[in-house]
Amino acid sequence: METPPELEDAAGDRTDITVTNREYDEEQVIAVDFGRDVGEISLDVVDETAIVVAGDDQFEFDIPGDATDVTANDGILTIRKEQ
Repeated sequence: METPPELEDAAGDRTDITVTNREYDEEQVIAVDFGRDVGEISLDVVDETAIVVAGDDQFEFDIPGDATDVTANDGILTIRKEQ
């Protein structure tokens, strides 16, 4: 599963956003940390599009077709794919 380009671009433009890709035996995880200054983030999913509001910023991206779960908790967006 590839990181959505919109999230890569956001991380490339700002030093407070970190994108991490991890692969485990049974799942692959993309975690996007929006930084501690943002606090909670909100996530809305409309059809195949995720809308994340982090502080004063809004990010929209297409959810990877092979993703099995998209969640937001404690300022971190997590996209999971079960293997």
